[in-house]
Amino acid sequence: MTEPKGRGDDWTVQGEQGGGRGGTSDEGRSRSEGGVGRWAGPRRLEANTANGARPDSGTPLLEVRDLTVNHGQLRALDAISLRVFPGEVYAMIGANGAGKSTLLRTIAGLHRPAAGSILLDGQDLTRQRPERRARQGIVMVPEGRRLFGSLSVEENLQVGATYARKGPWTIDRVYETFSWMKERRNQPTAQLSGGEQQTVAIGRALVANPRLLLLDELSLGLAPVIVQRIYGMLPQIMGTGLTVLLVEQDVSQALRVASHIHCLLEGRTTLEGRPADVTAEQVEAAYFGLAGAAPAGQPAEGSESLWPG
Repeated sequence: MTEPKGRGDDWTVQGEQGGGRGGTSDEGRSRSEGGVGRWAGPRRLEANTANGARPDSGTPLLEVRDLTVNHGQLRALDAISLRVFPGEVYAMIGANGAGKSTLLRTIAGLHRPAAGSILLDGQDLTRQRPERRARQGIVMVPEGRRLFGSLSVEENLQVGATYARKGPWTIDRVYETFSWMKERRNQPTAQLSGGEQQTVAIGRALVANPRLLLLDELSLGLAPVIVQRIYGMLPQIMGTGLTVLLVEQDVSQALRVASHIHCLLEGRTTLEGRPADVTAEQVEAAYFGLAGAAPAGQPAEGSESLWPG
């Protein structure tokens, strides 16, 4: 899988760690190409868990039940179900056009599903407007950042506080977390680098004090070193009690940070499980829609590894 070229952003965050690569946008439809096996349609594969059950207990913070979403005549999501438990980093992976961003936008209230339901702490939010979901703790960092370029850094953060819940995150807390930001709080965000803009977008979401933070393609168009820094923020952010549902096309990055992964292919679930319980061959088969998954430890014939080396 290829990496996009990014520019050399010069910014820092506290508590940097982790690693990763850039991704590409989640637009359009794709098919497997060039030596990755014959296309046989989406197939659901099960992770090799010790007891066949997901290692979670208690009540999920977010539950999605049989969610179906149409874009005109196109079925973008087909009966998707998932459960995200408090404190998890739940990663959605998949190729371009798999439906990952559509899923996040539907959870946030920006798309209306044709069928299925969305529950937060057991309460059905399926027909609620986006601002009501924000007040209840579902906040999204959208693909492409979507900042107001003519507004300053601080003004963009104030926009995020419009529907804020009570909680630990304030604009001052964001400035403490991202040390460069306070000195440049009066600068228009259009003048910032890509990595800086992504950090402001994250800060804008945090000041709303979300319970569930939706992160859509954080690595899009950014240099690998910047992606490392952005993902290095997650432990510090998670320390305030957040739960994260993220979309990431870079599989290796998702496996590094996630406690649970969920692969989509053409709007359908093809694999889900803990990163420790899935093999590279299973992920490749689920990601590309291979005709058959190889047994653990045996690569699929003609496949290209998603993990270098």
